[in-house]
Amino acid sequence: MAPLEGGPRLVLLFSGKRKSGKDFVTEALQSRLGGDVCAILRLSGPLKEQYAQEHGLNFQRLLDASTYKETYRRNMIVWGEEKRQADPGFFCRKVVEGVSQPVWLVSDTRRISDIQWFREAYGAVTQTVRVVASEQSRQQRGWVFTPGVDDGESECGLDSFGDFDWVIENHGDPQRLEEQLENLIEFVRSRL
Repeated sequence: MAPLEGGPRLVLLFSGKRKSGKDFVTEALQSRLGGDVCAILRLSGPLKEQYAQEHGLNFQRLLDASTYKETYRRNMIVWGEEKRQADPGFFCRKVVEGVSQPVWLVSDTRRISDIQWFREAYGAVTQTVRVVASEQSRQQRGWVFTPGVDDGESECGLDSFGDFDWVIENHGDPQRLEEQLENLIEFVRSRL
């Protein structure tokens, strides 16, 4: 378990479907708050790094939004599930190693076990943020339903969670999104 002393002032766990805008939202928040205050943590980072090492793949190419990553996505998901079955906190512990900023934005929370781990490790400073976007908006961003991916736990594990602290609607209305981001930024600043 991660130590509480000297830990973060705020941990925001972002979740949402593929192409809902999780990365866009977390990057927008970080650009406004500053990289010295705010770190973006991607649970998929250590997963992809470990998977690449074990399978002789290009780690950097697994990080981008390429067809290379999509070629391996389904197998990576299965492999990641096996790792989580053996140790639910494996990727959570890896992603927080050495992070010194007071605000952590975990951009790709996908499972209840991820939320449980952060809540157990960091308690009341942990908040959940769901980024939602209509299917039409997601399709405009390049999303196409992929069997075995979009109906798997990595995409649906938090669909019935329902108790999110924040919900960000990212349906393509920039003004509405801006209002929501400002509210979240105001909250973050109140915790610093």
